[in-house]
Amino acid sequence: MTYNYRVLSIIYYTTGLVIVLFTLTFLVSCERLRYHLKFSCYTASIFISTSLHLPFMLLRIRDWRNALLTSWCIRQCCKFLGITYRVRGEENIVKDSGSVILVNHQSALDMTVMGVLWSLIGKCTAIAKKEILYVGTLGVASWLWGTIFIDRKKSEEAQKILNATAKSIKESKAHILIFPEGHRHSNRTLLPFKKGAFHLAIRSQVPIQPVVVSKYYFLSDKPKRFNSGVSYITILPPIPTNGLTEEDLPKLLDDTYNVMNKAFLETSEEALNEHMNSMKGE
Repeated sequence: MTYNYRVLSIIYYTTGLVIVLFTLTFLVSCERLRYHLKFSCYTASIFISTSLHLPFMLLRIRDWRNALLTSWCIRQCCKFLGITYRVRGEENIVKDSGSVILVNHQSALDMTVMGVLWSLIGKCTAIAKKEILYVGTLGVASWLWGTIFIDRKKSEEAQKILNATAKSIKESKAHILIFPEGHRHSNRTLLPFKKGAFHLAIRSQVPIQPVVVSKYYFLSDKPKRFNSGVSYITILPPIPTNGLTEEDLPKLLDDTYNVMNKAFLETSEEALNEHMNSMKGE
């Protein structure tokens, strides 16, 4: 009887171990499933962290520091998912005035980039589409940490908000983050820039702080791929706007685009080469 019990126990635990190993192997090998699981984990980290921190945010409403705890949680989640961000050019950060921070936009993961910049630059906020305000606790938290929401369909109202923002940047030496491409994409080059950020920089007479995030070669929406990888966050030297007028806007836009697109191409290739070399080493 004892012998039979031992045999059955061995068979039971061995079968369980095989099932677990098979399940883990399936999860690792199935890219589509891994893609959805990783994004679900990332999304959960955003909503859980904002929900837990909301009561504390109410102690200092519309304060940029409210974003620090949430951004820390999101950065830890990215590390858990195998994503490494490497920052370059911290010496280029504008410190003696406000600035308009321009960042290329690729994915929802860019919220992590925002968190990195918040902790490095300080006194930051962002301009975002109004729809985000209604995305559960994320929308409420975004408002509490000072995000400026704009309704793109109401151009006159948006213009008034931008004018007020320009005044605020100059007086309080704040830093405003904008995605100049308008929407996210996974192209090999940057999309053409919208003019709004450059109007804002010229009106406030503060420098533009270009920030380039290398291409997420480890992430793709089409084949549903979400692997581990490295991305470079490169803070480029500021571009002054002192003395510029609206007539200078086209040249300012072109110069900024060329500088950022060049850095995007170079750092994307570097990040991909590093990944390929690490795979060869393995």
